[in-house]
Amino acid sequence: MVTKTAAQKRAQTKAEYDAFLAACPSRKLLDRISDKWVTLILAGLGSDGSHQLGAACAGEPRSMRYSELSRLLAGVSQKMLTQTLRSLERDGLVIRTATPTVPVTVTYELTELGLSLHQMMRGLKTWAEMHMDDVLANRATHDTRTA
Repeated sequence: MVTKTAAQKRAQTKAEYDAFLAACPSRKLLDRISDKWVTLILAGLGSDGSHQLGAACAGEPRSMRYSELSRLLAGVSQKMLTQTLRSLERDGLVIRTATPTVPVTVTYELTELGLSLHQMMRGLKTWAEMHMDDVLANRATHDTRTA
């Protein structure tokens, strides 16, 4: 009988993740990262804050204060932004740094794991912005056919 090291067991388990299977834990991760606020936060942490309506945010990933994120993400409630940032921190995608100033300065920054998702999320955001007119036209065509 061949014994496996802990690292070999982890590697085998990792190789066995299959999101198409109902019991796979990666489904919960997909559910988390497909949330609109998660997508926008991960894309936004690379923003230089000078975005224009309809244009993709430019710049390299950088730390941002809570208030910067709140301004960037129009329509997000304080509760939703706080909950989303906490979940991203728990998952290891974002790191929260509190600096003891008066008042306390809190910044959020992508971790290495978060950086690995950053470009994909920016691409998803850009795709949605670029193809919204096509989607709206398709919806209108579909709705007139089915009405």
